[in-house]
Amino acid sequence: MAKINPGLFLRQVRQEVVKVTWPSRKETTISTGMVFLMVVLASVFFLLVDQFFAYAVKLIFGLGA
Repeated sequence: MAKINPGLFLRQVRQEVVKVTWPSRKETTISTGMVFLMVVLASVFFLLVDQFFAYAVKLIFGLGA
């Protein structure tokens, strides 16, 4: 088993972090907005599908008024 050297580890971490391309504030804001939009759209879609199936089951089993 290799010996763990904290100094070497930290140097390697710094070398890797330098390679990262960080998003700009505008890119982060747009991405966050798109995520929220997709969450809302998916929520509405599944609400509608759930309501349709609930109506269909009530209709089939005669539980609907």
